[in-house]
Amino acid sequence: MSAVVDSTRAAAPRTTPTYVRMRSSRRRVDKPKRSVPLTIVTGVVLVYSLVPLVWLVINSSKTQASLFTSFGLWFSGDFALFSNIADTLAYDDGIFVRWFLNTVLYVVLGAGGATLLAVLGGYALAKFNFPGKRALFAVVIGAVAVPGTALAVPTFLMFSQMGLTNTPWSVIIPSLISPFGLYLMWTFASEAIPNELLEAARIDGAGEFRAFFQICLPLLGPGVVTVLLFTMVATWNNYFLPLIMLKDPAWYPLTLGLNAWNAQASTAGGEAIFNLVITGSLLTILPLIAAFLLLQRYWQSGLTAGAVKE
Repeated sequence: MSAVVDSTRAAAPRTTPTYVRMRSSRRRVDKPKRSVPLTIVTGVVLVYSLVPLVWLVINSSKTQASLFTSFGLWFSGDFALFSNIADTLAYDDGIFVRWFLNTVLYVVLGAGGATLLAVLGGYALAKFNFPGKRALFAVVIGAVAVPGTALAVPTFLMFSQMGLTNTPWSVIIPSLISPFGLYLMWTFASEAIPNELLEAARIDGAGEFRAFFQICLPLLGPGVVTVLLFTMVATWNNYFLPLIMLKDPAWYPLTLGLNAWNAQASTAGGEAIFNLVITGSLLTILPLIAAFLLLQRYWQSGLTAGAVKE
């Protein structure tokens, strides 16, 4: 009898318990195979991205004389970072502070307005049907493909006829239009807001405005932050549009003002202030770095939203 039992056990196939298979498969998913070429490429891209920032930080701590007598990627002489910052803020009666406030104004009204319009327009295009929707989609896609510099001269001619050049509105109003932001919110709202949720809200008696602000807008949060970051960076770094629109240095943004400082060395009787230009460039990028660090989690979730369907 025991021989029969032993032969039956030997003949029966050995099956691995389900929980063991799940643990082994989970281990394979949690620990992906390392790729040496991918690690090398990522390291090269990281170095390529950080070297200009390191150069900017190091040279912001040098005096005007040390900039031309020392190696660019190492410190030299006295540590003059704080004195350079003080001189940058005080130079020419504190015009740098005025340029900074102008840039903040353009970002708050321009990028903030562009984000608001993109959210409203993207939600409407994603959740409402109306005649001409496909044509409007084609227009939006075409507008994304057109660079902003191609529209700068026609915009200048139109604004000059309206008497708006050399005013803040000549920079703010064109910044309100963001075709890429509109397209991004369009696609994001299509995936982030289920149609069944809207139908349930309407059946419960909620109007369109109430359904949007109380139900849909919280779901659009990651997309809103993503569009806000893109429009903020575009407005903060905008150079060509203010260059052709503004003549009064009092309305310059930081990009145009720092370029004016840099051009002083090539003018007759101009003063070379390269240490202040470099320090001002460092102060200019600090708000962008802070914004990306503070909104990074919302930005990442906004980019990956809708990538996986259940």
